[in-house]
Amino acid sequence: MVKRSFGLPTRNIYLGLACLSLTLHLVLAFFCLSVLQTVCVLPSSLSSSSSVTGINAQHHQPFSSPASTSHKPPTSSVKDETHTVDPILTHLKGKDSWNVTFEKEKKLIAVEKLIPEVRGPDALEALFNHPLYNLPQPELQEDDWLLKLKESKDVTDKGSEEESEEEALDDSQWQSASQEEGYDRATWTSDTTTHPPWLRFHLGITRWELYNRKDPTLVQLTHYLATQQILGAVQKTGGTQLKLIMSFPNYGQALLKPMRQSRDAETDVNLFYFSDFERHNAEIAAFHLDRILGFNRIPPVVGRLINVTTEIREITTDHRLSRTFFTSPVGNVCFYGQCEYYCSTEHPLCGRPHELEVSLAAMLPDLELAPRRSWRSPWRRAYSRTKLAQWEKDPVYCDTVKQTPPYNQGTRLVDLIDMAVLDYLMGNMDRHHYETFEKFGNETFLLHLDNGRGFGRHSRDEPSILAPLQQCCRIRRSTLLRLRLLSRSGFRLSDMMRTSLAQDPLAAVAPLLSELHLSALDRRLATVLQMVQTCQNQHDDVIYHDTEGYDKEYDQQPD
Repeated sequence: MVKRSFGLPTRNIYLGLACLSLTLHLVLAFFCLSVLQTVCVLPSSLSSSSSVTGINAQHHQPFSSPASTSHKPPTSSVKDETHTVDPILTHLKGKDSWNVTFEKEKKLIAVEKLIPEVRGPDALEALFNHPLYNLPQPELQEDDWLLKLKESKDVTDKGSEEESEEEALDDSQWQSASQEEGYDRATWTSDTTTHPPWLRFHLGITRWELYNRKDPTLVQLTHYLATQQILGAVQKTGGTQLKLIMSFPNYGQALLKPMRQSRDAETDVNLFYFSDFERHNAEIAAFHLDRILGFNRIPPVVGRLINVTTEIREITTDHRLSRTFFTSPVGNVCFYGQCEYYCSTEHPLCGRPHELEVSLAAMLPDLELAPRRSWRSPWRRAYSRTKLAQWEKDPVYCDTVKQTPPYNQGTRLVDLIDMAVLDYLMGNMDRHHYETFEKFGNETFLLHLDNGRGFGRHSRDEPSILAPLQQCCRIRRSTLLRLRLLSRSGFRLSDMMRTSLAQDPLAAVAPLLSELHLSALDRRLATVLQMVQTCQNQHDDVIYHDTEGYDKEYDQQPD
């Protein structure tokens, strides 16, 4: 009886203590949950962009997940960010001198800062406002301009008074006297604001770049190419496939490449690189890719819908071209021109029934005004179905190249490697020659012309295009830093390309690159970064330091 009388109060006490403990645990749990939510939830502008602290440089692992191939930039979770490991940082761990260099590079590409998530054109603007796209350039000297206007005061006194008057450049000499239909009497003066966009583009070419990305002339020129009335069309001589030279008011010209196949059509795996079609959308995409990489070495290109009847057939003075027009059995107006490949009735270019998609590239200055020198690429392919080029058989081929002018000094070798990176990203195997402006000698940039055989395959990458980088293990520091920046979620290359290409007029018809091609860009960029890392594991002198002396300035960038 005694035990029973003590059992009831004791049990009540235990139950009360248990209830109190449970209540305290619940209160503590609610408090911790509210604190964690406050600490862990980032502002919406930063939540998806803090993953910039890592590089995914695995060869077979694309940067874009299936979800990231939509038109919206991918969003990274906080969980993913905490497990992201930078393989380059891991490689440099324990090496004090390299750690210092890497810390400077991190500051230069703002790795230590959270990049706010931006979408659409704002993302592209944020990229171009980054310090890596605004590196200081050498001060331009008089000889660094390709062309310049000659003023009266520049005329020497060597000739007679009469000759000096003829040579002097006054406003009246800029007035066109042409009375041809469509060519209005121009009133150009020495004031550049009166010049048409194509002339301002020509006058803006310097030793270091084909155009200044911040120059409003670039936007005006692409608008000019996309909207101006077409006054003439003739076939361009040379080349293996059909190209036309189109003429506009104010004597502007553009190089036309027509649409031959749909954007989604991949190159037949059984075709050799020199037998492939050229693509109009590849020319457009190459210009945008070159600009996003910060090279500025491809002339501006824009897409346009033209009427093959009224804008080619009825205005052409090229009899060879006019004889190749016909009407297909379904009523489409077609033509095929004359060239080495694909110029026959079996490979016609047809409107629907009159409209045809084309790319229009701004023409460079006339060769008489600005001669160009053509260089055979050391890594040129054999253009044979059975033979291999020397670089494909000799693993130390670059040692020979490094001892050969002009690759034995200056920036020519890293310029060529820049071009190889560009070609690899777009899958272009057809880079047999490149050009430079003769006036600038060997101290100038390379022109990245003729990119129509890019973006042919998205399902297969061609590692041989990267032979210059793999064999020489040399790359510009500014190029490498921009590539690293474009591998991060805040400025992912595929997202930047999607945004940039959406500004082209033909994007209203259909995206200029499919999502599979955009995804391939991220995958190939990872391969390039992995190859550079491999080079750094094996060699010391990999980076060409073209940003030397600017680190201190970027270290002081405001947060």
